[in-house]
Parts: sequence; structure tokens; C-alpha cells
Amino acid sequence: MQFYYNPLDKNCKSRTGAFPRGALVTFRIYWAEGGEMPHDLDARFVFWEDGKERTPLSMDRTENGFAVTLRFHQTGLYFYYFRIGDAFFGCGMLRDGTFMPQANLVSWQLTVYEEHYSTPDWMKGGVMYQIFPDRFCKKGELPIGNGKILRDDWGGTPSFRPNEYGKILNNDFFGGNLAGIKEKLGYLKSLGVTVIYLNPVFEAFSNHRYDTGDYLKIDPLLGTEQDFSGLVQTAKEMGIRIILDAVLNHTGADSRYFNKYGHYDSVGAYQSQQSPYYDWYSFQEYPDFYLSWWGIDTLPAVNETAPGYQEFVFGKEGVLKHWLRHGIGGYRLDVADELPDFFLEKLRKTVKDAASDAVIIGEVWEDASNKIAYSERRKYLQGNELDSVMNYPLKDAIISYVQSGNTSQLRETIYMLMDNYPKETLDCLMNILGTHDTPRILTVFGGKECADKEEMAVTKLKPRERAAAKKRVMMAAVLQFTLPGVPCIYYGDENAMEGYRDPFCRGCFDWVNTDEELLAFYQKLGALRERYDAFREGEYDEVFADSNCIVYMRRSEKENVYIWVNNSSAEYSLRVEGTFFEHLTEKNFSGQLEIKPNTYGIFTKVQ
Repeated sequence: MQFYYNPLDKNCKSRTGAFPRGALVTFRIYWAEGGEMPHDLDARFVFWEDGKERTPLSMDRTENGFAVTLRFHQTGLYFYYFRIGDAFFGCGMLRDGTFMPQANLVSWQLTVYEEHYSTPDWMKGGVMYQIFPDRFCKKGELPIGNGKILRDDWGGTPSFRPNEYGKILNNDFFGGNLAGIKEKLGYLKSLGVTVIYLNPVFEAFSNHRYDTGDYLKIDPLLGTEQDFSGLVQTAKEMGIRIILDAVLNHTGADSRYFNKYGHYDSVGAYQSQQSPYYDWYSFQEYPDFYLSWWGIDTLPAVNETAPGYQEFVFGKEGVLKHWLRHGIGGYRLDVADELPDFFLEKLRKTVKDAASDAVIIGEVWEDASNKIAYSERRKYLQGNELDSVMNYPLKDAIISYVQSGNTSQLRETIYMLMDNYPKETLDCLMNILGTHDTPRILTVFGGKECADKEEMAVTKLKPRERAAAKKRVMMAAVLQFTLPGVPCIYYGDENAMEGYRDPFCRGCFDWVNTDEELLAFYQKLGALRERYDAFREGEYDEVFADSNCIVYMRRSEKENVYIWVNNSSAEYSLRVEGTFFEHLTEKNFSGQLEIKPNTYGIFTKVQ
């Protein structure tokens, strides 16, 4: 007995992907054997809301299968499968339906979101660029360091060894600043950048600044609030928006609010139980034992239910609205899975009330549509929380394909994102190849393993290894820039920067020795995204794929853009109707697309 069903085929599911509350959706399964379908066969559509009882619905018999239509009145996560006769028909490879034993049954997912959910149009079709502020560009002299280690060896190895107490302080600063970023806006514009994501810029003890000292003050090593306003305004005039890293799950121990070391002129929670900030934190044994992020005592965890903290974040003069008044484009939320649902809902309302087109991006490393964090199912993409997330699943899938040559994880991930995410989210996903939390993509493709940080600090790729790794970066970038979502370049990846995991992935940008070939490649990809509307909100259609090669199309009302990536030693030949222009080699072809081994291309129809 053979049937066909795939939720990404509108003949099978009338609304592909996630859909809004109140939508009417028809599900159809098709008889896929020759001859007539048996007359005594029946089918049931079995579905349930997450955590609730299963509901079997009888399906109507059609000329060539079965169908059922229903309306979903509540937002939430649902799951479903089909029971055909006494057999179970569930989700197989690439979302295709397949019969399987009940004990191993895999269901499909339905994500139902608020009908008014939308994401910022300006984000779609653009290019992001992530900057670690201390290491991007330095302009002018460093101010007094106030106990911080100020380095004058731009490009040196970041400090990584623990001190005599076994702690890594991350308190060495190279002096990258806001003035340096502003000076390089023209460079970023040449890459097609439309939005800059800044790692934390607020006053803090550490160079990564995830240990916030004062949410309402720009770190003096970076500049002043006036410098920040000038950067935002100049960037906006160039068509570039700036989003800030909001670290709201924890503060620094060395902060105005906790003030463990007495460096601030406030009465911190560590200093007194009468402190206005005392209920922001959870003390197990006052004052030295308290909840902290992952047990790191320099990062005391915040109690998000504290009324005073909520007013500080969400209030009229609160943190979120304060920086939105400077004209920023939105926020990236650090460790979003550690912020409760109610907190994210209040955050969204606060941000959208102040600036309806501001973007909210969450740090989520898994499928954000069904993530379970601390034993609770999260609702990130159901309309009341996030606009977008960092697309770690796609990052892993692209790297897997480029390293192995096998398309299976890449195709599965693309289909998962299309099936589980709202289209509004899909079009503004933050598509990454690396971040401040992961090794540099060139180093990943270099493939040299290191035993420890001492080895990481001195290991570099040899010229031949760099050349080979750079070719892999280019292949990965083609996928990153052309699949649904918004590519995010981690600063310096376009300049072939190397570096293992933190802190070596956070080195200084080399403005003297630039990789012109790789830079030109990224500039061309950025120009193509700006040129073609299909990359903004276009549909994704797989044209051809096998275990090593994939050809797909981004389709909009205005145009179709085709992409191929062949990570194998095989050659492929595909018939095409008309004449096409391949943008990376700048050559025309017609009648036949000849795909050479280990190549990629982006082409559009000329006539």
C-alpha cells in the first residue's frame, strides 16, 4: 500500500509552513499505487495540541485519496499523523509520508501563530554584520582604563590563561570603539550591509561586556552616549540600522545593581538587604551564595519577576525605551531561552509600542518553534515574543554539507525551517556561519584539531590549508546568502580571519593585510541580495538534488533566481529553457547547465 503526503506541497497541505490562528487548512493524502484505491479502505487524521489528548478525525474519500479540512482557533503547537486502515503513516525523510510502526511513529508539526503577527520589512533581503566592539576598529587614543588591562598590540593574542585563583577575567582591551565603527561604515556599505549587530556596548568589567555594569551608560572605552547617537544617525543616513545586544538574564557582579566590589556609588544588592536592587537577585545564603548564570559568580542571575526590575527594563524611562529613543533598529536577546515567556511577551509589547518596526532576535540554538527550556515548551514564534532567532540549525547543516559533501542534513534542515516556522520569521532569520561563541568558519574548514587552549593560541593554517579552507568558506557563503533568511557576517570572516573558540574567535580585525579575493566575493554576494527581490521574501523551491548536489530557486513575482552547489567530484548536466547569466563567473549559457565538480553558481534568465 503506497500513499503520498508532504506538508510542503500545497496539494497536500493547503497552507505550507506555520499559519495564523483562524486559518482553514485542508490536508490531503494521495493513493500512489497503480489501479484503483481499495473501496473498503478508510483514513483518519489524528492530531493533538501539545500536551493534550489526541483527536482522530475521519477523512473524506476523494477520487484519488483522502482529505479533511479544519480550522485552528487557538495559537500553539500541534502534532499530527494519519492512520490508514490499521497502519500508521507518519513523517519520514524530507517530510515525506511513510508507513512506520506505532512504537516508532514520527509526527508532523503544526505551528499556529497570532493572526496579526508580522516582522519588520526592512530586515528582509538585507545583510547583517556582527561586530565585537573591542576588536573591530580603533580610532583615537584609549581613555584611562580604571583597572582594566589596556593593550597597545592590536592583533595580539587575546588573554586566555586563568589567574592565580583559577579564573579567566577577560579584562584585556585592545581599544576598538564606536568611532572606529563609524569610520568603517563605508566599508560595511560596500559589503551590502543593512544592519549591524553589536555585541554589548554598555559599561562592564569584561571585554565581552556580557557582565553589564550599567545598562544606561555606554562603556567609556567605547565612547560616549553622544558618540553612540552619532554612529546610529550616520549609519541610518547610509541605509544601515544598528541593533543592540540586550543581556537581561543576568548582570555583572561588578555593577551598579549588585556592586559586589563597591566600585559604584550605589547601594547594591550584595551590600545591603535594604538595597533597592535586592529583590532583583536570588540569594541562597546572603551575601556570598546566590543564583548565577551557569554557576559563574561574576554573573549573578536576575529574578525577572521582581517588579522593580521589570519597571527598570520596561518602564517609560526604562532600558529598552531609552536606547530605542536613540533610533536603534532593535535588540538581539542574549540567552533568550533563560528569559520566561511572560518576560518576553512584556518585552515585545514594550519594544513594539515604542518602535513598531524594531526587530527582536533571540539567541536560540535549536529549532525555536518547539524548543523546551527548563522543562517548559517555549512559544517564541507564536506571535507574542520573537521576530527572529539566530539560525544555528542552518549553520550546522551548511557546515556539515561543506565538510562531508552529503546534502541530507542541509535539505532536512531547510525543510524543517519551512515547515515549522512562520514565513514572517523565515524571511528574517539570522543566518550565521560563526559568532563570538563559535570558532571562526575558516578555522572550522581548516580542520586542524587542537588539544587545549595553549595549542589553539599558536595554531594557524599553512598557506595551502588556508587556500583550501577559503574555497569552502565561499561555498558555504553562497548557501548562507541565498537560502531563506538574512545572512549575518561575523566581523572579519570576509577577511579570512582565523581563530578557535572563545577567546581566539574574538581577535582584532586586520586592516593592513586584507584578503581582497574573499572580500570581493562577499561584496558580490551582497550586491546580488540588494539587486534581486527574490532574496527578500521569495519562495524556496528545490529544482534538483541528490546526495551531493543541490539546485534550488528563489521565486518572487518579479523574478526567479537559481542557485547550484555541487560538493562532489561528479559532473551534472541539466536542460534549461532559454538563455541564462551566471553572476559569479559572469558568463552566459543556454540550453544546458553544465555543473562542474566542486562548484557553485547563481544564475538568472536573460531571455
